[in-house]
Amino acid sequence: MSRWIIVNADDFGQSYAINRGVIAVFEHGILTSASLMVRWPASRHAADYARQHPSLSLGLHVDFGEWAYRNEIWLPVYEVLRTEHPDEYRRELAHQLNAFRDLTGQDPTHLDSHQHVHSEEPLRSVLIETAAGLQVPLRNFDPRIRYDGSFYGQSSRGYPVPRAIEVDSLVRLIQTLPDGVTELGCHPGDVDAHFDSMYRTERAQEVRTLCDPRVRETIRSAGVGLCSFEELRPDAKLARPQAQASQ
Repeated sequence: MSRWIIVNADDFGQSYAINRGVIAVFEHGILTSASLMVRWPASRHAADYARQHPSLSLGLHVDFGEWAYRNEIWLPVYEVLRTEHPDEYRRELAHQLNAFRDLTGQDPTHLDSHQHVHSEEPLRSVLIETAAGLQVPLRNFDPRIRYDGSFYGQSSRGYPVPRAIEVDSLVRLIQTLPDGVTELGCHPGDVDAHFDSMYRTERAQEVRTLCDPRVRETIRSAGVGLCSFEELRPDAKLARPQAQASQ
């Protein structure tokens, strides 16, 4: 295999509706990994499921807030910190990492962040330092892994882009993957009208697409191997795609 894909679900644990979607795509679709948000009541349900299904690679989805583009400006849905002091970020990150360990009984297999807030300072340096200490990949900062976030049903300002999460779009994405390992980000979930988030109805469409048999057949016919972050550990070898890729 020269092309591998990690299919990773963000926001695992943020709500029970999101958990149901992630679980559905893991059991009936092509999901191999998920990133856990530990600050939410549904995080224990997500972590318990992962404990019972160790083949689901579980990382930490660092959570410092969420912002939505409304009335032509970005507004906070919620914020965890109101400071940009690196020491405060370190303390909060340590708190979330310890919560992850308490919930799962292990270290995360990878790190990323909600709405990619670690792409800028001061959080960028803090997460790079933490990932190096854990010896795990950090999204967009590991040379072994190319991140692809194009499977997303909104524009950068939150406008609907439903075509991006249709089956045909995902099939083309898989067929044109470059050599090496690609992380495909996704955000599956059930629709929850009571959950305040800028990404809602798109989650259910992602579930349908990621579980569509045409997607699995494309992975097989294109000779792409499904893998997880767990398989990128120093003592693991990418010798073959997971069994689900050939079923």
